[in-house]
Amino acid sequence: MASAFEALQQQLKRLPGLGYRSAERIALHLLVEKPAQLPALVAALQEAASAVRRCAHCGNLAEAEQCAICADARRDHRLVCVVEHVPDLVALERSGAWRGIYHVLHGRLSPLQGVGPADLNFGPLLERLRGGEVDELILALANDVEGEATCHYLTEQLPADHPVRVSRIGFGLPSGGGVLYADAVTLKSALDGRRHYH
Repeated sequence: MASAFEALQQQLKRLPGLGYRSAERIALHLLVEKPAQLPALVAALQEAASAVRRCAHCGNLAEAEQCAICADARRDHRLVCVVEHVPDLVALERSGAWRGIYHVLHGRLSPLQGVGPADLNFGPLLERLRGGEVDELILALANDVEGEATCHYLTEQLPADHPVRVSRIGFGLPSGGGVLYADAVTLKSALDGRRHYH
């Protein structure tokens, strides 16, 4: 049976970007070097787990029904930038290049991984599209086969009775690369240089 230290290390190792050594270092830091930080960390995790949820409108992190971006009347709500994950949204926001709103899919279509349309956050976006609430959809998805498949699926769902301009972020992002790792200047160039998709 694993010790309490090993159990903690295993849980930390499950976090993205942490391997065995990093998990061990964090566990030792919390238990040996800074044990006084543990109660505050545990309390913050518990509070976040109970208070933070997905925005009902876009899928971003929120502590109310809508996230701060969707609730901001100064944003252009008729322009929607579709991203795969919340960190992609954060990266685009950091660039300061986008004044519309977002929609977070929480992944992309991947039949080989068993991820279909029902597994992604398409519902609220399709409702907005069918309700005529969107004038332009900017697809800020990875430039790979799965990203293209997701873009294609979305364009197939567009309502015929309300034409929506669809563009795809283009230059500035390397082929096979994603939004998360691009710097602010690259993201601004990609948004400014988006090309017509459908």
